[in-house]
Amino acid sequence: MKAPCEIIVWYILPSIRSELVKELVKRGMSRREVSERLEITQAAVSQYLANKRGHDVTLGQETKKAINKLAQDIIENNAPESLSAQVCDICKLTTGEKSICEICDMIKGEKPICKQIERSH
Repeated sequence: MKAPCEIIVWYILPSIRSELVKELVKRGMSRREVSERLEITQAAVSQYLANKRGHDVTLGQETKKAINKLAQDIIENNAPESLSAQVCDICKLTTGEKSICEICDMIKGEKPICKQIERSH
């Protein structure tokens, strides 16, 4: 059985980052600037944009709204000092969303993780 944190790191966080990268680029930020602001490599930015990373999970509307707000804050230089805290808050929104069920379906033989993830936050 996979630990809830492992599920989050492998599936949820890459999906959040992917959506955030796409939103920042859509709003006119260069790939180089995205990589600097998010402290990820330019190669990672390219993989998110090409759907080679972080495309397995469909995020819910509330999560997407929070990602859009964070993207706007980053563009306007109003992002919190620690982006990781903001991303953690966005991750918490995924608990109970259909995206969690998709993960359970992808990981054959695993017990439902919804309750485990709720407890880990």
